[in-house]
Amino acid sequence: MAIVFALMAGIIFGAGLAISDMVNPARVLNFLDVTGTWDPTLIFVMAGALAVVIPGYRLTLSRSAPVVGKKFNIPTLRQIDLPLVGGSALFGVGWGLAGICPGPALAALTVLEPKVLLFVGAMLVGMLAANAWRNWLSATAKLQPLK
Repeated sequence: MAIVFALMAGIIFGAGLAISDMVNPARVLNFLDVTGTWDPTLIFVMAGALAVVIPGYRLTLSRSAPVVGKKFNIPTLRQIDLPLVGGSALFGVGWGLAGICPGPALAALTVLEPKVLLFVGAMLVGMLAANAWRNWLSATAKLQPLK
């Protein structure tokens, strides 16, 4: 049953990205170009998303357990470390260079545009490389491996 709800959430998320045109790298790059052809529409998409998510989180977390599943999976780590900062920097640089974010990239796979296919392929290779690197570090420095 959980997979059905996850699929429904993904479909709704992807539809929202498509309707708001956030799967269009040009729109995202124009949002990031504050000194040139700046396009502020991403701010309205983010504000609309936050207007739904914030009350939704409050309502959801007021429950003793999720509707689907046994417990809430809330991150417990609160420290800012090198992997967090480095990963955030890589994410930001990749987003700025390509104008594509992972969520919209997956939604944009439906158009089979070569740039999107290349981005998703590179993203998958990066995820595998990060996991291998983290596992190597855990073997040498006794860190927790990613699951």
